[in-house]
Amino acid sequence: MVETAKETEGKAVQAPAKSKVKTAPVVPVAAEEKVKRPKKEKVVRDSFTMPKSDYDKIGLLKQKCLANGVHVKKGELLRAGLLILERANIEQLTAAVAAVETVKTGRPGKS
Repeated sequence: MVETAKETEGKAVQAPAKSKVKTAPVVPVAAEEKVKRPKKEKVVRDSFTMPKSDYDKIGLLKQKCLANGVHVKKGELLRAGLLILERANIEQLTAAVAAVETVKTGRPGKS
């Protein structure tokens, strides 16, 4: 009887030990390769007024880019200009702002 009790204890001890062994969960390969994308920045729509000569410069800059194989939109050109101004030192920035003529705000009158 003592031997039977020891055998059952040994089996009882072994069975839970096997069930406690956990295998690593199988993770699909696609989940590992999935890269979190940064959140897109919210886009703000705005309107502004500028002289026709400045507006024409946008067209010339677009043509210049296109001649060099770069397709660019008006908004992208304006944002590129902002990047350049942001990197400029304070003297360059104030000189550029001073060179821009002030225009009356609002929509132009119908002609």
